[in-house]
Amino acid sequence: MKKLDLYFIKKFLGTFFYSLLLIIIIVVIFDVSEKIDDFLEKEAPISAIIFEYYLNFIPYFANLFSALFTFISVIFFTSKLAGNSEIIAILSSGVSFRRLMFPYFVASFILTIFSFTLINWVIPPANKKRLEFEEKYIKVRFRNDEKNIHRQILPENFIYMESYNNVHDIGYKFSMEKFENGELKSKLISDFAQWDTTLNKWKITNFMIRNFTGGNDSIITGRRLDTTLNMLPSDFRHRRNIVEGMNYKELDEFIAQEKMIGSENYTLWLIEKHERFAYPFSTIILTLIGVCISSRKTRGGIGLNIGIGIFLAFSYIMFMQVSTVLATNANMNPLLAVWIPNIVYLTIGLFLYRKAAR
Repeated sequence: MKKLDLYFIKKFLGTFFYSLLLIIIIVVIFDVSEKIDDFLEKEAPISAIIFEYYLNFIPYFANLFSALFTFISVIFFTSKLAGNSEIIAILSSGVSFRRLMFPYFVASFILTIFSFTLINWVIPPANKKRLEFEEKYIKVRFRNDEKNIHRQILPENFIYMESYNNVHDIGYKFSMEKFENGELKSKLISDFAQWDTTLNKWKITNFMIRNFTGGNDSIITGRRLDTTLNMLPSDFRHRRNIVEGMNYKELDEFIAQEKMIGSENYTLWLIEKHERFAYPFSTIILTLIGVCISSRKTRGGIGLNIGIGIFLAFSYIMFMQVSTVLATNANMNPLLAVWIPNIVYLTIGLFLYRKAAR
């Protein structure tokens, strides 16, 4: 690695971290002004605000916009070099455009590893503390508003509730069906099922159990039945952002559990899992596009290149959101939905590279 490579890497990383630091400071200031009333109303300690919330908020935000600021940083300092004719001088000295890309990819690879480490090992425990702080001092208590809840609690064991009140841990119009080899063997119907904190069991009230035994069906009724089920009240207290506090192993186990019970949010959790691998690679792809756009000296100067870069960056983010919606609402494969923006923009990057290399 030559001095020129180190110069480019230093410029790249320096611009990235400087711009990211500035935007983090601005965001924290705006966030404080927005949440100051909540902090005062809930009497949040200053130490908790700083160490439990904002120190854990910064890694989350830094990773959220790392690809965007990588792109902007590349365009900013490369356009400046091109405007000063430094790029032309380097290429005129016999350095190929491919060789010129080397320090950019070294720097983008460093940022990719940085993002991958953050998203899989640093951010989950930080998010867990941040979300606990939000639950305590910012957000109102979570209320489950699901209707017509269907869950599989064991293989061939299914439960149904018309609704669930997670404040009092009551499932209304509760029923449970047991199958054997696809054939219904028994069905329980009750007014409601409530979690008994003293017994750590479910209290089923005004129940009727019908056992199907091939012609000799039997019916059992009663006022109360205490039983254990393969579900807990905590299963119905999940906010959608709960997975943000899970590391990869915990997320994998959570997804397996959600798949078994037939959760309606199963696709969202799969998208979160695949994004933890796909998102860091966007740094390399956007670096490729950024260099190809900004390495030529243009009449519009640095402002035109930054404008084009911001448009492409936000179109990439919008594309990611659209593909996520398709996976959630149109039964698109979550793995394909997460990776297709990278594939499309990598194709665009390679096309721009072929034109720039000429």
